[in-house]
Amino acid sequence: MAYDDDNIFAKILRGEAPCIKVYEDDKTFSFMDVMPQADGHTLVIPKAPAENLFDLEPEHYAALAQVTQKIAAAVKQAIGSPGVMIAQLNGAEAGQTVFHFHNHIIPRWSGLEMKLHAREMADMEKLEEQAQKIRAAL
Repeated sequence: MAYDDDNIFAKILRGEAPCIKVYEDDKTFSFMDVMPQADGHTLVIPKAPAENLFDLEPEHYAALAQVTQKIAAAVKQAIGSPGVMIAQLNGAEAGQTVFHFHNHIIPRWSGLEMKLHAREMADMEKLEEQAQKIRAAL
């Protein structure tokens, strides 16, 4: 499949779709997942147009890894979770639903089940409150 410039993340990067931004630099962009699997579920995407891991240039992957580590630490601190799961899916068969490369940062607690992926919209005010805490932890 060829990269689709009309995917929702491409639209977010162009400012054509709303998001709750957490962080941005010259190569990456981070925002709250609007269908979170846990409180504090945050996404990190490259600004480069890449559908999946195999399309992403190594320099962009390295930048994404560095920012993911930085954002994950802030999420963990801001949300107060003892653990953090980093997830990245490649292809529909792997569960990828938006075909722009992205890392999920999902806070984890022992004994607390995650919600199903991409099932339920979150309250935007609650997401903004979480984003403010994460931005403050950066």
